[in-house]
Amino acid sequence: MRKQKGFSLIELLIVVAIILIIAAIAVPNLLRSRMAANEASAVGTVRTINTAQVTYSTTYPAIGYTGIGALGGATPCTPGVATACIVDPLVSSGAQTKSGFTFASVAAAGNPSIQFTVNANPVTFGSTGLRNFFSDESFVIRYSTTGNPAAVTDAALQ
Repeated sequence: MRKQKGFSLIELLIVVAIILIIAAIAVPNLLRSRMAANEASAVGTVRTINTAQVTYSTTYPAIGYTGIGALGGATPCTPGVATACIVDPLVSSGAQTKSGFTFASVAAAGNPSIQFTVNANPVTFGSTGLRNFFSDESFVIRYSTTGNPAAVTDAALQ
């Protein structure tokens, strides 16, 4: 009779336990790095919207700054006052999300409008991002960690 070789049940359980411990350490780090990447993308998009606002107000000086809807346009896009074709339609539609964040930009009343605000808010606070971002005509990007998008204003983070 030949002696069979192989792993015992205890040895297999030890290997599975080690794999589970490594996974328990790795998964939270993966989620944190994903949130950091989402937030970096959101800051970049806020910066793009700031630049788009300057481009729009320079191109259409009688109007000044505008809302986010006029900065984008459908594909294919024809540049004009209502659809400037400056930012990605995914961002300018407002209904879509990009990298786990939603974006909004509103111009102040007046002709020409000399003020605007930009907000980037995580879709699920604590899962897609831990900060809300805000910018305005000063082009300084501010953030809040309270989870309340309304708390991100000029006065909140000076």
